[in-house]
Amino acid sequence: MRGMYIAAVAALALGLSACGGGGGGGAGDTPGATASFEAGTTMERLKNAQKVKVGTKFDQPGFGLKGLDGKPAGFDVEIAKIIAGEMGISADKIEWVATPSAVREEVIEKGDVDYVVATYTINDKRKERVDFAGPYYVAGQQLMVRSDDNSVTGPEVFREGTKKVCSVQGSTPGNNIKQYLRDEAAQLVLFDVYSKCVDALKNNQVDAVTTDNVILLGYVADSNGAFKLTGSKFTEEPYGIGVRKGDGKFRTFINDVIEKACQDGRYAKAWTDTAGKFDPNVPTCPAVNRY
Repeated sequence: MRGMYIAAVAALALGLSACGGGGGGGAGDTPGATASFEAGTTMERLKNAQKVKVGTKFDQPGFGLKGLDGKPAGFDVEIAKIIAGEMGISADKIEWVATPSAVREEVIEKGDVDYVVATYTINDKRKERVDFAGPYYVAGQQLMVRSDDNSVTGPEVFREGTKKVCSVQGSTPGNNIKQYLRDEAAQLVLFDVYSKCVDALKNNQVDAVTTDNVILLGYVADSNGAFKLTGSKFTEEPYGIGVRKGDGKFRTFINDVIEKACQDGRYAKAWTDTAGKFDPNVPTCPAVNRY
């Protein structure tokens, strides 16, 4: 079964890459090729270097999924390429760094990446360590279960104490679900990446996987009918771009880029070519928070 899953994921990634998720072109064009930036800013440094390191996820269909070419494809990837392009950096000059939920703040603080676009929910606790541009998308947490299981209808079911749910370490969904659990130690299974949760659900080790709805839709699409979503969204998760704490000029620049992309059609194209394969409704761009 694991081999079937890997094959399905690889096929999806190849399809997304064909839509512009892999190399240059598409949303990753370089409209900032002639732009100039204030001396000493992150934008100037990156443009002069003509390379950028971006943290994203490699295991989430539709947002960030590693393809057969070794590069990730998805909506987050396209947003990251749009930002790089506005600094005059083409997509083939981006170094993609696998960034699971638990290490997102760490890689920013250590300078291992220049920014993170990785289904990264903006919240006050994370703002203590990093800054955020955006949001560029608002998701909602939901549950994925096996298709033949009608016993899980929403998070309240876990208060009975008999069912297990899986999420990832350091994630907002993993923290959110705790309030619904009778016995956290017995009911909550945490891994470093969601693909391990998918395997646990497939093998009957857990009763549900929880993360944001569009991410789960990707796994449902890959499952050949094995999984389904259940219940309704029970949170709002504003996704932001993480940058080094105190880098206000870079954050302002990225906010400007998001607004520009929302107006000129690049945002809609990025969605349609990636996550739109699972949810064809192009989301309305949320208002950026220029805190």
